[in-house]
Amino acid sequence: MNELLTLKDKFSQTSDKNRIPLINELINQGEDGYQVLRDFLLNNREQVNPVTGKIYQLLKNNNSQENKKFLNLYFPKGIVKLVSDKNIDYSELQRLLIEQKYQEADVLTRVKLCELAGETAIKRKWVYFTEVEKFPITDLSTIDLLWQVYSEGKFGYKIQRQMWLSLGKDYTQLWTQLKWKSGNKWTKYPQEFIWDLSAPNGHLPLSNQLRGVRVMDALLSHPVWK
Repeated sequence: MNELLTLKDKFSQTSDKNRIPLINELINQGEDGYQVLRDFLLNNREQVNPVTGKIYQLLKNNNSQENKKFLNLYFPKGIVKLVSDKNIDYSELQRLLIEQKYQEADVLTRVKLCELAGETAIKRKWVYFTEVEKFPITDLSTIDLLWQVYSEGKFGYKIQRQMWLSLGKDYTQLWTQLKWKSGNKWTKYPQEFIWDLSAPNGHLPLSNQLRGVRVMDALLSHPVWK
């Protein structure tokens, strides 16, 4: 019990970055640890970030009756509010990311980008950079938030943008840092990509980088990040 109290105090007082590894320590305390996490999630229900995302994932994927009852009562649809200016449904994307099915989520993300671009893009199954520029801020923000919240803050376009800016917008260096390229060799899809949290920061979601940098450039320069 003393260990639990120490952990609880530490968890409540530390930064978000340091909270993430403590979540697993609390789970190791059994039901009492889960109760601490449920209380934290309820008391911070307005905060949608990688900490509350990880707590939600673990409660959802644990499947105990207590956790099920709690989530059904307070968070029946996940913690990210799925807003769209184009009436696009992101609930399946949220489900896949909660379950850490990152490869399936990556494929679905590209489908959603095509839906945002319209009928022609849906038929061709990829988007032009000129279509990306017209994506609603609301929708791109929703997609990015889903990736960030359910990946411990590792994945998403915003992370990729921060890396891109830190490299002086040098795409050659960015592909290497994202592990999309090694030397002169492009990473082979899908087998050489990393579909879990052992991947480097920004590794996912993938973009259509083999068509050149224009789509990626449009994504990273979109008004949503201003």
